[in-house]
Amino acid sequence: MARLPRLTVANHQHHILQRGNDKRAIFVDADDFALFRSLLSEASKKFDVAIHAYVLMPDHFHLLVTPNSNEGIGKMMQWIGRHYVPYFNQRYARTGTLWQGRFKSLIIDSAHYFMLCSRYIESNPVRNKLVDSPADYVESSYLHHSGALIDPLITDHPLYWNLGNTPFQREAVYRELMEQALTPTEVHLFTKASLNGWPLGTEQFKQQLEKHANRRIVPLKRGRPRLSTALNPSVSD
Repeated sequence: MARLPRLTVANHQHHILQRGNDKRAIFVDADDFALFRSLLSEASKKFDVAIHAYVLMPDHFHLLVTPNSNEGIGKMMQWIGRHYVPYFNQRYARTGTLWQGRFKSLIIDSAHYFMLCSRYIESNPVRNKLVDSPADYVESSYLHHSGALIDPLITDHPLYWNLGNTPFQREAVYRELMEQALTPTEVHLFTKASLNGWPLGTEQFKQQLEKHANRRIVPLKRGRPRLSTALNPSVSD
């Protein structure tokens, strides 16, 4: 089945995933993380993409973002690659691509999945058994959302602000949310959607998105059409 072209829609929230080639390291030490964060900050401003949540893992990274244009995410990721990959290759005496193909991107229905996506991203180090608590992992936006520090990379989304009337209330509610581990079903939902790039939301959200984008946004059903449908195309599933 042919892959659907990547869908990016301005002013919608997108979950981005990029892995290292052959699942190899893309960050080795603190200097690598620091440079990438600096490049991400510069690129997000340059191409007007708001960063709401992130995690930088040794061999991949996740972002939760809102672009101000349909082209913003692609330009941001391309710009980061043009600057970070040559740095990494020169520093570690390697050649060739650093990434495992194109980055993955999917649009999420924020009303239903924004907070879940943020938690999915920031709990990644715990799921990968790098730390016991998200508070122990410094290369993510959790420390910002939990009130441990102010991260200049982050643009708080209105749904985060809705958690409380004051920063203290928002941070306390978010910490409570993060203490609730994602279920295997929730993890599988995001992992599958991330790898396939399909929009994640209600059927109504998908229909509205398809109408707005004027294109198909989910793959066609597998298999042959039922006999009744084949004989009478007006009959729908």
